[in-house]
Amino acid sequence: MDAAIARVRDRLGRVGSTVLYYPTIGSTNDAASSFARHDAEGLVVVADEQTAGRGRRGHTWFSPPGSGLYVSVILAPGRARVDPVRATGLVTLAAGVALVEAVDATTGLSVNLKWPNDLFVGRRKLAGILAEAVSPSGSGAPREPHIVLGYGINVGPMAYPSELADRATSLESELGRAIDRHHLFAETLAALARRYEDLVDGRFDAILHAWRRHAPAASGARVTWTTPLGQQSGITDGIDDQGALLVRAGDRVERIVAGELDWTM
Repeated sequence: MDAAIARVRDRLGRVGSTVLYYPTIGSTNDAASSFARHDAEGLVVVADEQTAGRGRRGHTWFSPPGSGLYVSVILAPGRARVDPVRATGLVTLAAGVALVEAVDATTGLSVNLKWPNDLFVGRRKLAGILAEAVSPSGSGAPREPHIVLGYGINVGPMAYPSELADRATSLESELGRAIDRHHLFAETLAALARRYEDLVDGRFDAILHAWRRHAPAASGARVTWTTPLGQQSGITDGIDDQGALLVRAGDRVERIVAGELDWTM
């Protein structure tokens, strides 16, 4: 792993000054959060296995040993030179773009993004992203919250739980060959560092254009979601400049910023 990081060191910028490796850990996001409270921008936690990995909205992230890439990075988009609030809101989309670019650079596999935080090959999920805000603590802590950006990529074939068996895939399953996880890890950090610099420098359009290019389902797909008034449905109509998903429902356009969506691809 050290050799792989050394090869991309000149491309890491603010990311990866410290890389902490764990053979087994509960959650990389939990471990990174303990450092994020004390201003550790760029610190990376990576593990071979998670025993309590999680995704969005309390879902479990299946993290068996040696089969995936389980990583968390501490970011501080609140320090952006232009519109820190917008930069913070676009962290997940920027990370999605970075992971697609890293997978392509490492393996040549074409991967699509699905709003807001998933990577898919066809109808099967390959990777997911979880961004969590961490409040500062202590007198020397930073004033703005940090973001712990966690991501998991399925690399090798796995014995998925029954509820995932027909909905998940891995790089090696798709490509029919072995993938160097260390090389992939280093490339994800390098790609994330580049897109993080876009955020910090206010190059939001570059992120949004790239995300739209890799997310065909963001336009023209039928989705359903639940509101306090009941189930709603509509046709996706792209994302706005803040990263919200736009959905046409009859004669109105809904702006969705969070929640669970069911997709008809």
